[in-house]
Amino acid sequence: MEKKSSIEAIGQNVIEEARMVLPGIQALFGFQLIAVFNQHFSSLPILEQYLHYGAIVLIAMSIAIIMTPAAYHRLAEQTTISAFFVSFASWLIALAMVPLATAISVELYIVGVALIGRCFLSISIAVGLFCLFATLWFALPLVIRARRKQWPSNTRN
Repeated sequence: MEKKSSIEAIGQNVIEEARMVLPGIQALFGFQLIAVFNQHFSSLPILEQYLHYGAIVLIAMSIAIIMTPAAYHRLAEQTTISAFFVSFASWLIALAMVPLATAISVELYIVGVALIGRCFLSISIAVGLFCLFATLWFALPLVIRARRKQWPSNTRN
């Protein structure tokens, strides 16, 4: 019985993680939609306008992915939380971060173009930000997880 309650606690934690990320993604989505109606937007080069639209699509994808655990739980596992749900939801939350990081990086490039023109610096900063996201959100946790498996069991907590 204790294992079940432990899985349920972990499952609730996973749901809370998704709930924490969602408002930020939704706020970004709202700002992206508003930007199209700004007069300055039409003065952007057509490529950057299309990139902005692509970033909006990526944010919408991120929203769909991040909301999937709650929808799954509501429809498939209303009265319980399984180990499958915990694994599935954790994977989806991580997956949602990929289009989010990409969209934020693309938007940073577009802002760079608007402020300093289309140049190597705008691209470099956007790529650097994407690499930072990839490092902090994926590489670092995976490296720590791999190293924790090597630590003696009494030092893992």
